[in-house]
Amino acid sequence: MSRVKILGIYDRSTKAAVCAGTILDKGLGDVVTYSPVPDHALDRALRVTVSPVRLFVLIGGLIGCATGFIFPIYTVLDWPLITGGKPLISIPPFVVIAFELTILFAAVGGMAGFLLLSRLPRMTGRPAPDTRFTNNLTGVSVTCAPNQVAEVRAMLERSGASEIRE
Repeated sequence: MSRVKILGIYDRSTKAAVCAGTILDKGLGDVVTYSPVPDHALDRALRVTVSPVRLFVLIGGLIGCATGFIFPIYTVLDWPLITGGKPLISIPPFVVIAFELTILFAAVGGMAGFLLLSRLPRMTGRPAPDTRFTNNLTGVSVTCAPNQVAEVRAMLERSGASEIRE
């Protein structure tokens, strides 16, 4: 079954948010929005949840902290340097190494999570369907079944789209 893409272009993002929310509520199709700036009204309309990137940061930080303690302890046990009867495993100096590796691994994990979840870098080069979306307009792209095209088009018109394309 083929799917049809309909693009509505809006001069106000609030109109686009209302339209996107209505289309999703009625289950008419898949909605993608294009905006020149982050817009929380569009996020609420599309029911965007909290980003899972923070889990990548947490996991990276925990791995970094564990590595920061395990690696120096392994090094001290494998190549002992006995100094004046002091214990081989002394935690306070290892805290500095653990802290630094926690920060490093958390940052690398966060960046990796961002790139992975954003599907970056994009090798296909799929730009926005209209260059005006990077300047001052907002777009709502609806992918729907052919029998729903008339209803989606009417909804885009009712919500105040300045231009509609298929």
